[in-house]
Amino acid sequence: MAEVVIVPTPEDAATLVADAVIDLIRRKPRAVLGLATGSTPSPVYRAIAARINEVDASQVQGFALDEYAGLPASHPESYRAVITREVVEPMGLTPALVHVPRGDLAHLRTAGSDYEAQIHTAGGIDLQLLGIGGDGHIGFNEPGSSFASLTRVKTLTRQTREDNARFFSSIDEVPSHSVTQGLGTILRARHLVMLAFGAAKAPVVQAAIEGPLTASVPASVVQMHPHVTIVLDEAAASQLRNADYYRDAYANKPTWQGL
Repeated sequence: MAEVVIVPTPEDAATLVADAVIDLIRRKPRAVLGLATGSTPSPVYRAIAARINEVDASQVQGFALDEYAGLPASHPESYRAVITREVVEPMGLTPALVHVPRGDLAHLRTAGSDYEAQIHTAGGIDLQLLGIGGDGHIGFNEPGSSFASLTRVKTLTRQTREDNARFFSSIDEVPSHSVTQGLGTILRARHLVMLAFGAAKAPVVQAAIEGPLTASVPASVVQMHPHVTIVLDEAAASQLRNADYYRDAYANKPTWQGL
């Protein structure tokens, strides 16, 4: 069963996860982080940046979950640009050690296998941050994605493009394809930390955690992982049937287990 941690606010969640990341880097200076983008993990990155001077992060490696296909890396909404702006620079990471899938059209055929090789060479991902989309997608693994899928080119649903249109002038500017880590790739990370905030996420959070394991809700794949922590604010947890149990389990957790 996934560990579900329910906290009052996104800021409380950010503090909790930042503690875990700082502790990981302290124990393992060459830690490998899996980096999600979007609004959900932003508070976590800010909380880590505020404490990054407590550790030496110069050897930390990072792997972004995904990248738009066909969007120049110089575009402000490319995930290369977002990761640089929101993660690399505030956290003082070494730019050459932070990787993003190649989304340029000339390399799409091999972008997935190349990225898988990079992750393997780095020794695998120690801690993977994840958000969850309104339809249950993680990364750009849309409903119907195989649980065994590896990094590959994916067609984005209309809903995903509409959700991301707020970052562009119009939905017409949102690319229709991406290069994304697959669900099988994500499952290889040693620790998954999935975040969700707000009442709008409550139905899909309940489905992913307590519903059946189904490709129709890609995030339900986390039920298969041996070490997954799901951190929610009260609003996102509001439809969980077993919320009281999750609270009791976390309140009585041995301190030596960490997050």
